[in-house]
Amino acid sequence: MALWDGRFSGGPAEEMQAFSESLSTDMHMWEEDIQGSIAHATMLAEVGILKSAECDAIIEGLNTVANELRDGWQPSIAEEDIHMAVESRLHELIGAQAGKLHTGRSRNDQVATDLRLWLRRRIDELDAALQELIGALLDKTQSDGKTLVPGFTHLQRGQPIWLGHQFLAHAWALSRDRERLADAKKRVNRSPLGAAAMAGTPHPIDRTRSAELLNFDGLVDNAMDAVSARDHLLETVSTCAILGSHLSRMAEELILWSTREFGWIRLSDDWSTGSSIMPQKRNPDAAELIRGKVGRINGALVSLLTLVKALPLAYNRDLQEDRPPLFEAMFITTACTKVMRGCIESMQVNAGPDLHGDFALATELADYLVAKEVPFRQAHHIVGNLVKQCEDNGVNLAALSAEDLNTADPHFGADALDWLEPSAAAERRTSSGGTAWSEIEKQLSALRQSLGKT
Repeated sequence: MALWDGRFSGGPAEEMQAFSESLSTDMHMWEEDIQGSIAHATMLAEVGILKSAECDAIIEGLNTVANELRDGWQPSIAEEDIHMAVESRLHELIGAQAGKLHTGRSRNDQVATDLRLWLRRRIDELDAALQELIGALLDKTQSDGKTLVPGFTHLQRGQPIWLGHQFLAHAWALSRDRERLADAKKRVNRSPLGAAAMAGTPHPIDRTRSAELLNFDGLVDNAMDAVSARDHLLETVSTCAILGSHLSRMAEELILWSTREFGWIRLSDDWSTGSSIMPQKRNPDAAELIRGKVGRINGALVSLLTLVKALPLAYNRDLQEDRPPLFEAMFITTACTKVMRGCIESMQVNAGPDLHGDFALATELADYLVAKEVPFRQAHHIVGNLVKQCEDNGVNLAALSAEDLNTADPHFGADALDWLEPSAAAERRTSSGGTAWSEIEKQLSALRQSLGKT
């Protein structure tokens, strides 16, 4: 018997039941549903709507249902959703007094509450995974970051950097993802419970007390907004999509760096696979899967945006479809973050390429001239001509002599060749946030402090 069947002379068609049920998805939220019901019952008793004995019986029954669900009980899809499943089972356990639990609330505010409780917990789990990933990048910077490599723009060699400089670029991006998650959580952590269907209730409930019992920071103030709002889901999944773009960028670099052509890193056996036909293959499948799964996170965001577009207020059954993309986005983002941490922690960092004479040092010669008070645009032109001459002769900057430099411009002194030493080039970048190791150490300290570590 459905909990809403008083208006109907018959039940829904079997195909309608299968089409409309959300129980298979809602099972992810059974703990939150019971948590919310216990808080609601407690509040109803405190304001005098429930007798103390009724409240005790309801809470005891809810705890029994929780134990049954924990032990593997699977409600029938005829119950439609987790809320009706729990209430129906509670009715079987304690009788008609179970029906008093629904005083002052609707399934509309109930599901909105469950979602916020579920999402709040998942945001915390994702943030914990992010902290571990950032920590892995900091540890890898400390242990292997003083490996000289070319930094790239347009995927072309730009300037010599310490590899740790690039690790920290990713760490800073991830730290902003943490900020976005924390900001989204502020809007997630508001209670819709007691908004009822969309207009509130005539019963003397205390929504603030319910919010306190569930550790919400406050209320969603308008009852209609409380049951229809899904912008907090959009905001959180948007943050997941942004985080996903950062993880995918990292994955792409791990894939490139692990090739024979680069050879900068070797992913561990734990995060690599082989080929069914080519015995020599060592495939970066973990990184490739991260790169691929981010597409599903983006798809979840588009699905949610499309779902809520042009929905009239207040609650519409369309909103039942918010859970699958939300759950998928949170589960995939958290899994990708954890897998990336495993890749970073366990990978072997190899020596970088030999940069002696590499054209990535050309900017050093331009900066040398600037230090001699040559305007930068003029210095850029002079060094550009030197690079062209080297290319025409099939050599690199190591072939240049002090005389060659002085001929190109008399401001070049005998010490100009010293500026072509690759590690010194990286160490000269001492401006705030630069690749000099002293700046990397400052960033390491600041990032560890943001993680609550020293």
